Amino acid sequence: MEIFFNVLRVTLEEGFMYAVLALGVYITYSILDFPDLSVDGTVPLGAVTTGILIVQGVNPWLCCLISFVLGMAAGCVTGLLNVKLKIRPLLCGILVMTALLSINLVIVMSGTDGLSIVSFFASPTIFSSGLAEIIPASIGGFALRTVTISFIVAILCKVLLDLFLKTKTGLLLRAAGSNHQYVTMMGRNPGNMKILGLALGNGFAALAGSVIAQQKGSADLQMGTGMVVAGLACVIIGLSLFGKLKFVGATSAVILGSIIYKACLSAALAMGLPTEYLKLLMAVLFTAALVASGALSKKQGGKKHAAA
Repeated sequence: MEIFFNVLRVTLEEGFMYAVLALGVYITYSILDFPDLSVDGTVPLGAVTTGILIVQGVNPWLCCLISFVLGMAAGCVTGLLNVKLKIRPLLCGILVMTALLSINLVIVMSGTDGLSIVSFFASPTIFSSGLAEIIPASIGGFALRTVTISFIVAILCKVLLDLFLKTKTGLLLRAAGSNHQYVTMMGRNPGNMKILGLALGNGFAALAGSVIAQQKGSADLQMGTGMVVAGLACVIIGLSLFGKLKFVGATSAVILGSIIYKACLSAALAMGLPTEYLKLLMAVLFTAALVASGALSKKQGGKKHAAA
């Protein structure tokens, strides 16, 4: 029973944290149809920035906001490379991710006197200060506070994103990924909508890095490794399993996909999978999600063809 509750705790904690990342990937991958690899750089950007700022005594919630803004700036660069310089989407993400490797290193080393990791275990975070203190740290050994704060952050991001996508600008953003002519007819530049979408997507990625770092109490440059794969797996699993359900919205499906993805990883580790195989398991889950998504699409396409 103890193992079950431990798996449940880790699943919910990390599931809601990575759901923020998945929402960002949902914008770039599903809405814009843009293979954005810069996420592997913006996640640690948010993490290391938060770590340095918290050590300097900055409010942890303000750190989240600053990380989001910096992530948006990085996303804007990705969009400008594609829209203004006509560089292919895949290469744009690689260029920004590579540049962020140096930028993140400079941020860490400048704030830690040459170290490659920033630790702030004893400093206030969103999980240990402010309104979080109202929530009991744990009930019956279950880490209630961490799960609750993670849930609040994920739901807040989901609600704000849903509200934005219902605005005129949000509708144009959704059209920019599939119908450029409609955006042009509405008097807007499709390129600007793409830049906006990439900015928002990377903003969410950096915010996820900030939240994850505060939960861990430390931040380093390796936190971004495999984040693109993790985010895409959450999105594909969620949309494949829940995307066709009328009572489940796309953003809700993405959050559920993140929880299922993390549940698979947590269960595998609980059953004794060595941690060095974790990235391999992530790749396997992502591959399975892609295959299942493709098979489901073919099945639905066959039904539509038969009905016609």
